[in-house]
Amino acid sequence: MKIIILGTAYPYRGGLSAFNERLAYEYQNQGHEVEIYTFTHQYPNFLFPGKTQYSTEPAPQNLKIVRKVHSYNPFNWFKVGREIARKKPDLMITKFWLPFMSPCFGTIARIVRRNKHTKLISILDNVIPHEHRPGDKQFVRYFIRPTDGFVAMSKSVLADLRLFTKDKPAVFSPHPLYDHYGERLPRETALQLLNLPAEQRYVLFFGFIRTYKGLDLLLEAFANDRLRQQNVKLIVAGEFYGDPEPYLKQIKDLGIDDSVVLCTDFIPDSEVNRYFSAADIVAQPYKTATQSGVTQIAFHFEKPMLVTNVGGLAEIVPDGKIGYVVEPDSKQIADALFRFFEENKQGEFEQNVVEEKKKYAWSAFTAAIDSIVDVLK
Repeated sequence: MKIIILGTAYPYRGGLSAFNERLAYEYQNQGHEVEIYTFTHQYPNFLFPGKTQYSTEPAPQNLKIVRKVHSYNPFNWFKVGREIARKKPDLMITKFWLPFMSPCFGTIARIVRRNKHTKLISILDNVIPHEHRPGDKQFVRYFIRPTDGFVAMSKSVLADLRLFTKDKPAVFSPHPLYDHYGERLPRETALQLLNLPAEQRYVLFFGFIRTYKGLDLLLEAFANDRLRQQNVKLIVAGEFYGDPEPYLKQIKDLGIDDSVVLCTDFIPDSEVNRYFSAADIVAQPYKTATQSGVTQIAFHFEKPMLVTNVGGLAEIVPDGKIGYVVEPDSKQIADALFRFFEENKQGEFEQNVVEEKKKYAWSAFTAAIDSIVDVLK
C-alpha cells in the first residue's frame, strides 16, 4: 500500500514522534511505501507547557518526513489536504491525542476523502482528554465524522469513542512495544552513567510530569516508614509540564530529600536506557489514564511495574505476575512497593515480563489496522 501518516514526527520530540516513526518503519519493513506528514507548527508556544518542542537527537534514517502542517492556520489545512488527496494514498493514518488538533486533522481528512480512494484510519490515544477544556466534545465530533475507522489503544478509549459514534468500525489493540531505545544495560553500568550508588534499590517514575500522573501520591508513599527502611530511592526522570514548586515543597515537607533523585530535564532517546536499566521497578501512580507509552518502554527493558487501576493500565499489567495493580492511593502504593522489595520479587517478575511482552509486537498492531481496512473495502 501507499500510506501517509499524519501527525507528530522529527524534529519534534517525545512519545508521539517515537510512535509514528516506529509505525512507519514497521510498514516499510512489510514492503509498503510510507510518508509522514508532520508539523511546521505543532502548538502555539503559549499552549506548550515544556521547555522546547524540538528534539536534540539526530534525525531518524530512511524515513520520508514531510514538514508542511500548520496546526492553527486554516489556509494551510486546505493546502495540505489537497496535496495529500492528489497523491491518492491507499491509507491515511492519523494519530489523535488532543481535541486541539481536531480542526486541523478533521479538515485535512474531509478534503482527502474527496478523492474517493483513500481510507482514513485514526489511532486513538485519547478521545476525552485528561485535562478538560471548553469545546472538547465539539472538536472531537468534528474530527470523528470524516474518519472511516479507528484503532483504540485501551478499552476505556474504545468505550469513549462509542459515545461519539456507534457504528463506525473500531478495534482495541494495545500500545505496542517502544523498542527503539537501545538495549538494556548492565545495572552497574547504568548506575555509573547516572552517578548513582549501586547499594541502593531504585523505583523509577518516568516521563513528563503532569498533575494527572500522580507523582504526589508516589512522593507521599515514599514517606512511609516501612518503605524508608528498605534502602530504596525514587528516581524522577522527566520534564515538569507545570509548576514544579508544589512537588519540591512536598519533598521538603515530607522530609524525603534524601530518598528522591530529581532528573527533571527532558530525557533524550539516547539516555532512556540508562534510567530503565538502573531501575528495579517502574511506577505509574496515575490518577486518570487511558494507556501509557511508559508501560511499553518498561516491557521492552523487561522491568516490573506498579500501575494504578485507572484507564487501560491494569489491562496489560497482570497483578502479582509482572507487577502490581493498586488504587491511586499513597498507602496502597507504599504497601505494594514494600512487598516488592521485602519479598524480593524482581527476578520472578522479570522472567514473567519476558513472556508477557511477546503480545505487544508491532506486527500485531499493524494487523489490527489492516483488519479495519479490510472491513472498509
